[in-house]
Amino acid sequence: MEILNNVFKLFAGIGLFLFAMYLLEESVKNLSGRNFKLFLQRITKNRIGAVAGGALVTGVLQSSSMVSLMVLAFVGAGVFTMKNAMAIILGANLGTTLDSWIVATLGFKMNIEVAAYPAVFVGGLLLILFGKHKTPRYISYFLFGFGLLFIGLSFMKTAMEAQVKTFDFTQYADMPLAVFLIIGFIITMLVQSSSVTMALTLSAIHAGAIGFPVAAAIVLGSETGTTIKILVGSVGGNASKKRVAMGNFIFNVFLTIAAFALLKPILLLITDIFNIKDPLIGLVTFSSLVNLLSISVFLPFLDPFAKLLEKFFKETDASAAAFIPHADSEEPETALDLFRRETAWFIHNSILFNLQQFEINTKELEEHPDYKTLNEDRKFSKKTAAEKYEFLKQLQGELQAFYLDLRPKSAGEQNAELNQLISSVRSCMHGIKSVKDISSNITNLKHSSKDIKFDFFMHHQKETEQLYADLNAFMSGKKSVSFENLQAVNNTIQNNYTSALNSFYKEAQQAAIEDMDITTAINFNRELFTSNKAMLMAVKDFLLEEKEAKDFNELPVYKT
Repeated sequence: MEILNNVFKLFAGIGLFLFAMYLLEESVKNLSGRNFKLFLQRITKNRIGAVAGGALVTGVLQSSSMVSLMVLAFVGAGVFTMKNAMAIILGANLGTTLDSWIVATLGFKMNIEVAAYPAVFVGGLLLILFGKHKTPRYISYFLFGFGLLFIGLSFMKTAMEAQVKTFDFTQYADMPLAVFLIIGFIITMLVQSSSVTMALTLSAIHAGAIGFPVAAAIVLGSETGTTIKILVGSVGGNASKKRVAMGNFIFNVFLTIAAFALLKPILLLITDIFNIKDPLIGLVTFSSLVNLLSISVFLPFLDPFAKLLEKFFKETDASAAAFIPHADSEEPETALDLFRRETAWFIHNSILFNLQQFEINTKELEEHPDYKTLNEDRKFSKKTAAEKYEFLKQLQGELQAFYLDLRPKSAGEQNAELNQLISSVRSCMHGIKSVKDISSNITNLKHSSKDIKFDFFMHHQKETEQLYADLNAFMSGKKSVSFENLQAVNNTIQNNYTSALNSFYKEAQQAAIEDMDITTAINFNRELFTSNKAMLMAVKDFLLEEKEAKDFNELPVYKT
């Protein structure tokens, strides 16, 4: 029973440590995230600066994985070259050892709990009192994370010490070091944090459960284990992202194999030449030294290594667009046709996005013969709401860029149609942004225990379903498109907005409802009205002729 309690305490320590790392990462990222990104972009002018910057940013952000994923995003966007991206990742591997020094010195050499407990108290108090404001919230995250980091470490340390008293670890001491190398890899692959693996290993060596060589082998295994997250992050990205992820993996495998082959000489260098007898300091020295030496060896070969990586993976198009990548602006007629197809697909997916925020069944829409395969290829239905929104933003950006390229090369009616299509795209994006902005209101109303709020949501959900059924009928040709029919929809949107507002005011006078709930309902009603108008304008610009579309713009937009 005691062994089981120790195991549970060890797992609790790991959980607290991971949660603390998350809080620290979130706090620093949100308090200074943009500055770090700008800093990363500035220091990529030379390899040494890129390595140093990667190490510094990782040391502060407490996560080499986060920096590496950030670099992947920049590479995919063409901000970083392959060579500079690899240099930053090399530095990130070194920067992550800073955490190990903090844990080894503060966590084991000092009674850090004296500071950890007050930090948790102050962090929790700030979160409760000022959690609605960004800066105090993330300061509280930092304090909370700092405290929990060392409380979790204390759990691991005491659990390991207790386990040593009840379990004989010496029977495993003669196992090949390669086994412990694999153990380090597996642990890090599972928890996706080399810092956790280091903390566990330091706890084990501090308790006397393992010796210095075994601990070094486990830490070496963690070097490769942490690359799995980066490999996964590159899946679905363009060729550049995949190459950088592969380069990171190859480098860490090289580091692990080379350091493991030279393990005994390196350990002798630390214990006999550097005269470090404390196994805790020796282990973090080993981690930093191995990374520093590997960077020194690897850096001169960065150029040929980057060229080698460019031979991997076929160049893929990371474009969100489906039709315009195949268009040539030098052939305006064909290009305009493809632009029109792209716009229709954009409207289709925007309708899907908005309906899904209201949890309205979209199965029939998803089966659209022209778009089903396209959306399956891009895994649109499997994306989260945030990912769908980012996808649509990217698609809008590509349509806008293509419009700017095509516009000077088209004339007359072509130019007029092109202007209407891009106007349709802009209106559509406005429509989905308005719905995204009230996503919290939708959740609040949909799950409310107050009938007045829930009924208000259900009323709008029904009207939204009918509106989009009409819009989709126009787009698919199932319903005749005319100025009058679109005007009727416009009037319905206006009447729905006004009647819903009046009905809510009337019910609010007779029901017990808080001021904040009234604000939520009014904001929800107005933003939904704005979205519905924008989506109608998108369909109008896509379907009506130039003159009718202009006349439609003369209709009153708001009658509030």
